[in-house]
Amino acid sequence: MGLFGKKQKEAMPCCGGSCTPETIARAKETRDAAEVKVLGSGCAKCSALEAAAREALAELGMGTAIDHVTDFAQIAAYGVMTTPALVVDGKVVCCGKVLKKDEAKALIERARE
Repeated sequence: MGLFGKKQKEAMPCCGGSCTPETIARAKETRDAAEVKVLGSGCAKCSALEAAAREALAELGMGTAIDHVTDFAQIAAYGVMTTPALVVDGKVVCCGKVLKKDEAKALIERARE
């Protein structure tokens, strides 16, 4: 008897039913690209961390767009008190240390699991 049962929701395609090969390709690119941020004042250490993260993303075949956050209010919102810091998909994966390319690569892979 289905009188008082929950209604089954129909599965809606991700693009509202207007999927084209272009929208599917764009969705795959978005899924494969990591949102990476470097938190810091813009000093040499922050720039070195950004360069290492950019090289790691290139090796992983992901988009190399990195957002560099220099506003200390935004940095504090992540709970970071020592910079530079690396944020992958909204999670702080490292702070207070300049990573080498291989270290950044490992942290990005682990955060994307």
